[in-house]
This record gives sequence, C-alpha cells and structure tokens, in this order.
Amino acid sequence: MCVNPNGIVLLLATLLLAGCIPRIEVAAPKEPITINMNVKIEHEIHIKVDKDVEALLKNQSDLF
Repeated sequence: MCVNPNGIVLLLATLLLAGCIPRIEVAAPKEPITINMNVKIEHEIHIKVDKDVEALLKNQSDLF
C-alpha cells in the first residue's frame, strides 16, 4: 500500500488547525461596576438689553 505524503501533511495540518479554535466566553463580573462621575459644570449667561431697558433697571432697582 502506497501512502501519499501530501495527504499526510494535509491531514496533520488540518488536525493542528482544528485545535486553534478561539473560545468566546460571556460572563458577568463578580464585583459591581462603579462609575465615578466627578463633573464640574460652569456656565455664564450674557444678556444684552437696550439702553432704555438698562436705564429703567438702574432707576427702578426694586423691580426684581
């Protein structure tokens, strides 16, 4: 019986590659997930008013 050397190489390569299948595992973490949210929010509001309204606010400061 004559054995084809190319067939043996192909068989060995197939067996070796079959063992290299990646494994994917999905599991929940054992510790709870903590999210640190140290956020500093700053804002500025610029209001443009007419000169008449500005004068009214200066003269009658008790409006607000």
